[in-house]
Amino acid sequence: MRVLFLCTGNSCRSQMAEGWLRQLGLGGFEALSAGTHPVGVNPRAVRSMAAVGVDISTQTSDSITDFLECPPELVITVCDRAAETCPTFPGETEVLRWSFEDPADAVGSEDEVMGEFARIRDQIREAIEGWLASR
Repeated sequence: MRVLFLCTGNSCRSQMAEGWLRQLGLGGFEALSAGTHPVGVNPRAVRSMAAVGVDISTQTSDSITDFLECPPELVITVCDRAAETCPTFPGETEVLRWSFEDPADAVGSEDEVMGEFARIRDQIREAIEGWLASR
């Protein structure tokens, strides 16, 4: 099953979700991510995931338009803005809407900002674990 995580910039939340599904899905899924306006993978997201043993350093920031001709079976939006602008996919694509705060908006010291990345990373893991358990 192809699962695409969608957010606005495809820099943090959708990247972390893609990494988590690869790790937790045990090869049963093709994990993908994209953005409505991709801006590149956030290095803090890479560091946050590495801290829990998940390597997302080779993932790329892709546009949702790259997936319109051959859509995935499931799209999970991980932010409200992406949910509002999510395109209509041809065929039988199911869309789930999850909402997580954007850790890239965090302010404060580097430790405080990384703490916010860790908080969102862990929330995404919990959501994916719950989704996997319900399948």
